[in-house]
Amino acid sequence: MCGIVGYVGKKRVVPVIIDGLKRLEYRGYDSAGIAVCGNGEGLQIRRAEGKLRNLEEVIRLKPLDGTYGIGHTRWATHGRPTEENAHPHRDCTGRVVVVHNGIIENYVVLKKKLIEEGHKFSTETDTEVIAHLVEKYYLKRSNGSRPSLEEAVRKAVGQLSGVFALAVIAVDEPNKIVAARNGPPAARHSLSHPRSFLSR
Repeated sequence: MCGIVGYVGKKRVVPVIIDGLKRLEYRGYDSAGIAVCGNGEGLQIRRAEGKLRNLEEVIRLKPLDGTYGIGHTRWATHGRPTEENAHPHRDCTGRVVVVHNGIIENYVVLKKKLIEEGHKFSTETDTEVIAHLVEKYYLKRSNGSRPSLEEAVRKAVGQLSGVFALAVIAVDEPNKIVAARNGPPAARHSLSHPRSFLSR
């Protein structure tokens, strides 16, 4: 069980996401993290082991800001409850990030295949597989154009087995959060102003 928050809008993104994570902290005390983009600094991530107050301290020491972002509070299922395993997780390029609730049952098989294709992993989690799958489909050009983030997430989700909800943002598609689920509905109220919502 984990908590996911996303925000796109005119308010300051970090306080909105932190407030959302406080409301969902009961869903995971192992670690917390946030990724924001949209202020010209690229994709910025802050993560911390333990309770949400530890993440707040990391942000106080190293502030970040943007116009859209996602956050996560974690109850560890795959991988130890460490800062490196805290969400959000990046792809190889550092341009796509994912937060995830649930379990990807076939992540070991997918991870092995992605490693054979040249992807580099830095965590023990099943979630990082999602980031790399999105990257694989997002960067694949056809007729000189790249698929949309929605298309890439749809293709990645098509490869996943399990019950899950996830949210994805990318540097190259500003002010957009793509959310997807397989299984019970994701709580839409926790994704403020979602631009895209995919379902299997």
